[in-house]
Amino acid sequence: MHWFILKRLMVVPLLLFIFSIIAFVLIQAPPGDYLTSYIAELAQGGTTITQDQIDSLRRQYGLDQPVYVQYFLWVGNLLQGDLGYSFEWRRSNAELIGERLLLTLALTTLSLIFTWVVAIPIGIISATRQYSVIDYVFTVLNYIGLATPNFLLALVLMWIAFDSFGLSVTGLFSPEFQQAPWSWARFADMMGKIWLPMIVLGTAGTAQIARVVRANLLDELGKPYTEMARAKGLPEWKLVLKYPTRVAIAPVVSTLGWYFPQLLSGGLVVAVVMSLPTIGPLLLRALVGQDMYLAGTIILIYCILTVVGTLVSDVLLALLDPRIRMDGA
Repeated sequence: MHWFILKRLMVVPLLLFIFSIIAFVLIQAPPGDYLTSYIAELAQGGTTITQDQIDSLRRQYGLDQPVYVQYFLWVGNLLQGDLGYSFEWRRSNAELIGERLLLTLALTTLSLIFTWVVAIPIGIISATRQYSVIDYVFTVLNYIGLATPNFLLALVLMWIAFDSFGLSVTGLFSPEFQQAPWSWARFADMMGKIWLPMIVLGTAGTAQIARVVRANLLDELGKPYTEMARAKGLPEWKLVLKYPTRVAIAPVVSTLGWYFPQLLSGGLVVAVVMSLPTIGPLLLRALVGQDMYLAGTIILIYCILTVVGTLVSDVLLALLDPRIRMDGA
């Protein structure tokens, strides 16, 4: 098991190097740079800027250097723990991302836990009660969850909360706690509001995973080893949970690597609609304003989460199925 984990850890530096190149190429792909957008905004406001001032700003932000030099400067700073400087916000990227990363990870982790805790039991119940009333009910709800966009579900729930209960459920904090330092009162206020975006972000994934678990479990329940276990008198629920379920949830575990960053990026529209102080809207603003170092750092964080999620899913799969960790024996 240790060698299995070590082999995957050895690939991580190479993957991060490749992802850093891809991230930098993506943010450099659109024509122009931050100064192009900045000058256009000044022109719209009636303010002019001379060529000398433009050249001075290019030297100040390092935009007069070749692209490969900008890349190595950026990576070198990242290796030293310096996430760079935001052109638009005039602040350190570490401060900007740090303010939102904790909230984003909290929301994403809770959404992931909600998805698995709800979806896996639904899939098991649907498979063991195939073609029953409860199976049909879960099937209809799953299709509705898959067909409904997250942002539309957010709008509907926000309207119901405001129209029926007079509650404003946007954001993660009440007005008095938005700029307040962290305390137990602020944490309790966040937990009182985070449940709605958690449900919104987790609904589609819950429906999808429930269908996958149901289909895989139905396939496993018809195999000879389950029939043999029944013939030996093993109780049905013990049989289902001990053997077929471990195999049925393996595809779900294998998707953890891309599902976790998908929640981070997929919640962008939901975050904008619900005014959530997460990383998604910050990335959108950085991309629109061509704030390349901020955008590149956030994209690289998404890549790191993908690598970490994939590593975690590999370890969980190895624990579920010993054949995976014995492939080199």
